Amino acid sequence: MSTLNLTAETVDVVFQTPGPHPNGVQATAEGLWLLDQETNRAYLVDYAGNLLRDLPTESDRGSGITVDGQSLWLASTYSCELLRVDINTGATQARYPAPGAQKTGSHGLEIRDGLLWVTTPPAATVYQLDLNNDLALRHSFPAPGHRPHGLAFNGDDFWIVETNDRAFYCLDTQSGDVRAKLTLPDDAPEPHGMSIWQGVFWYCDATTHAVCRLPVPSLNG
Repeated sequence: MSTLNLTAETVDVVFQTPGPHPNGVQATAEGLWLLDQETNRAYLVDYAGNLLRDLPTESDRGSGITVDGQSLWLASTYSCELLRVDINTGATQARYPAPGAQKTGSHGLEIRDGLLWVTTPPAATVYQLDLNNDLALRHSFPAPGHRPHGLAFNGDDFWIVETNDRAFYCLDTQSGDVRAKLTLPDDAPEPHGMSIWQGVFWYCDATTHAVCRLPVPSLNG
């Protein structure tokens, strides 16, 4: 499979996060959920960055966050767990071992069609876990590079961040083959957590605590 290589022309820095070390992002109709790796708090902000909700969690330096409609799911990276937590209080409802953990655990999380999609950097692997069967493994495939992070769907196109490459990859969800690579400009903030909303990438930089956006490229000609 040939890879379409693209370079983003510009990246818009939209706002700074409430916490100092954001590492997970999930876009929703309400706004962006952010998981901070230093405060271990989950923040809901609108798309201008205004704080709507601030929840304490039991995540240990977490790196991923997503929503199933009733609960938040967190990648508690340094406890090597996946946590399901109350979306109103942050209280832990369930704990599961992170797939592929080796001293540290998972980063990006996304829910689609009854599956929890997970990236785990130590294993450099993307996992599909069954939400209706105690997170039983359904499928896995290699992630690009050594530091896969945020992941999201744009329609049927599956995108994943590789932080060391400062790039977004579109992958085949069965084989992991790379369909396209979108490289960020050298002066853009580094990508960590990532989500997609209405055809736009939203990502956070854990170092500068910037939240940025750029359009998702069309791969259909």
